[in-house]
Amino acid sequence: MTTPDSDGPLAEQLLRFTRRVHRIQKRHIEQSGLGVTPAQSRLLRTLAHYGSPPRMADLAERLEVVPRAVTSLVDGLEASGKVRRVPDPTNRRVIRIELTDDGHKALRELRGARRSAAAEILAPLTEEQREVLGGLLDTLVDGAVPELGKRC
Repeated sequence: MTTPDSDGPLAEQLLRFTRRVHRIQKRHIEQSGLGVTPAQSRLLRTLAHYGSPPRMADLAERLEVVPRAVTSLVDGLEASGKVRRVPDPTNRRVIRIELTDDGHKALRELRGARRSAAAEILAPLTEEQREVLGGLLDTLVDGAVPELGKRC
């Protein structure tokens, strides 16, 4: 005897929503005219969270990709002047990646593009619905499992 997959429709909704979010964000990034891909945008945002320029291996680990993928992203961003490779001050064999002034400017513009994409995505929701969604997303991101017998 088989039981119906009660989470199947919800899983499909989540996948469809994720694809929609990516599509809308990609469109807003393209409309910014920066010539940055969504993956490059993610690398720029990640770089901005480091206190000092990270190594390529650090970026690969943080982005959860293979180092070769980071090399390709950095190559493109370096060619457009948004990042630069700099030698490590304590180990000349190590190369670090830092944002340039153009990279910082691009980040500001990309933040605007992401905010406008979020506004488009959230437009159908009331303020109360947005608060509920925010709480639900926090729970999903944190991965907290409610105790048995307790309600969320």
